[in-house]
Amino acid sequence: MLKAKTGAVVRVIPLQYNPETLSRSFQIKGVGGESGDRIEAFRLKGPPVETIKVEAEIDATDQLEVADSNITQSGLHAILAALETLIYPFSTTLQDNNAAAASGSLEIVAAEADLTVFVFGPKRIAPVRITEFTVTEEAFDVSLNPIRAKLSLGMRVLTIDDVPFEERSGGLFMSYLRAKEQLAQQGKSKAFGALGITGIP
Repeated sequence: MLKAKTGAVVRVIPLQYNPETLSRSFQIKGVGGESGDRIEAFRLKGPPVETIKVEAEIDATDQLEVADSNITQSGLHAILAALETLIYPFSTTLQDNNAAAASGSLEIVAAEADLTVFVFGPKRIAPVRITEFTVTEEAFDVSLNPIRAKLSLGMRVLTIDDVPFEERSGGLFMSYLRAKEQLAQQGKSKAFGALGITGIP
């Protein structure tokens, strides 16, 4: 997590294991699209809406075997809470809004969260908004602390259509896009013969 404007790191939440699956989908932002709209046929209004879904598992068995004090006292509660608070407004913000409403304030500004950054290796670092979060706790210790859980995280990549260019979040998206472009350049262009043709008619 980062401060959206300054880029100051607030918290790093590593997952214990690599995710079991990662799926991505893209909603293209084209111009027009109506039949006969020839002028706009190849224009893009902006980056596509990219969504990412990750399935992962966390397990406290190894830490319990070496008597890790944090795990023996609360199991996986701490890491689950760290993930869950990404989608909650701060309690102080809720209290301030309640006080403002009680004093007769007519406008209450929606709470602004810190910027969540999804890091899946050095080639995939993207600013995201969490859109879906499911936890399935599968095993517990004698105090009913969870010691094994499966996570499902749905995220939407934030583009320059969502965040300002000049803020850290905008810069992160541009770096993410440039990384895609650099990787695309590494793919060698094939000759038409690989397609079984000699050229485009």
